[in-house]
Amino acid sequence: MELKDILAISGKGGLFKFLSQGRNGIIVESFEDKKRMNVTASSKVSALEDIAVYTDEEEVSLHDVLKAIYEKEEGKSSINHKSDPETLKNYFSEVLPDYDQSRVYVSDIKKIINWYNLLHKHEKLNFDEKDEEGSGEETGSIKDEPEKKETDEKSSP
Repeated sequence: MELKDILAISGKGGLFKFLSQGRNGIIVESFEDKKRMNVTASSKVSALEDIAVYTDEEEVSLHDVLKAIYEKEEGKSSINHKSDPETLKNYFSEVLPDYDQSRVYVSDIKKIINWYNLLHKHEKLNFDEKDEEGSGEETGSIKDEPEKKETDEKSSP
């Protein structure tokens, strides 16, 4: 499974797997209880692939932050996201030393650590596979289903 298929929904705790497009929105499945639900277009839905963390220099993709946590923890689960704020800030400073402390709040750190632990619990993290040289993209970073490749059969005039 790719990060684009894993969703965070405002007002709903946890993470959700995108299943399909419905008439009035999208159909998702909760990672925790496997319940399916319809999410209307009025809900704020974010794919994890689209989320980035502010640093002093640039924005770092959530994928890279999750990978840094994975490497720090050597493939194990992280600290509890309900730890005290100072512990969370110190931990996140170890993971991403140059994160922008004025724009990344403790609540953001809690979400990221909670998401990491959820993905780890459900065995969706797999950062062991190497990048293909020159591609610049991670392959096999979040596991679940084999990657589907679409072919474009249009011919140019």
